[in-house]
Amino acid sequence: MVTSVIPITAVPSQIFTVSLDDQDCAINIYQKSTGLYIDLVANGVQILQTMLCRDRAGLVMFPYLGFLGQLAFFDTQGTSDPTYDGLGTRYILGFAS
Repeated sequence: MVTSVIPITAVPSQIFTVSLDDQDCAINIYQKSTGLYIDLVANGVQILQTMLCRDRAGLVMFPYLGFLGQLAFFDTQGTSDPTYDGLGTRYILGFAS
């Protein structure tokens, strides 16, 4: 269950910071020829690096790294994997705590 939607924009590469459940997070989302990828640093710890983004697939694979919660992309118009041109509209980034 998504508890919040993280605002993102339809650009090929973006880096931003956001607080998720009192975790200071730096997120990098970028398009490559092989798909959309994400990096996540939470409270100074690298949680995700070059993780391929898929529709409705949890991104946080290693809870022992200490990240509280889960991130996932959702296609609001079907079940396609996200691409940068639909970020923030067709493809949303959700966080569940």
